[in-house]
Amino acid sequence: MGKKIIVGITGASGALYGKLLLDRLAGLGDQVTECGVIFSATSLPVWEYELGSFDPADVPFRIYDPGDFFAPMASGSAGFDTMIIAPCSMGTLGRIASGVSNDLMTRAADVMLKERRQLILVTREAPLSLIHIRNMKTVTEAGGIICPASPSFYSKPKTIEELAMTVVDRALSLAGFTFPAFHWGEETCPT
Repeated sequence: MGKKIIVGITGASGALYGKLLLDRLAGLGDQVTECGVIFSATSLPVWEYELGSFDPADVPFRIYDPGDFFAPMASGSAGFDTMIIAPCSMGTLGRIASGVSNDLMTRAADVMLKERRQLILVTREAPLSLIHIRNMKTVTEAGGIICPASPSFYSKPKTIEELAMTVVDRALSLAGFTFPAFHWGEETCPT
């Protein structure tokens, strides 16, 4: 049976992670029964700066306005299984850790934690302050998963997209999706 998933994309640098996540989910077929996408207010200018123009028609899933508290993911009764925020800014992390639900993204994350469902934050910042580390600790203790946007090199990626995909694949594996990807000990990375 497929999963109901929420994808959040914030204004942290690393819009490529969000784009590749949406692309990978679009190719997972019946593993995804529903996907709702939330872009933060600052994510689109960063997307356009890092990746070029943004066309909502290119997103194969429904996009929800960050101010829409009537969206399904604002309530636990909607039954979403997983939320992945990629990239996740430190501001978003801090609001989630503090329980500040001031937009749909942070409300959906709060719902995932209170319902004991899966919340995966692909954090994108370096270096980390003690405040960032404490916020990560708080979210982890509440049941969330911090998956830093730290790419791996085991698969010998040849492009920036292949390198970033190592992070996306890790987040999706944590969420329980299955797809061909590099696993430690394999000779080559399947395509």
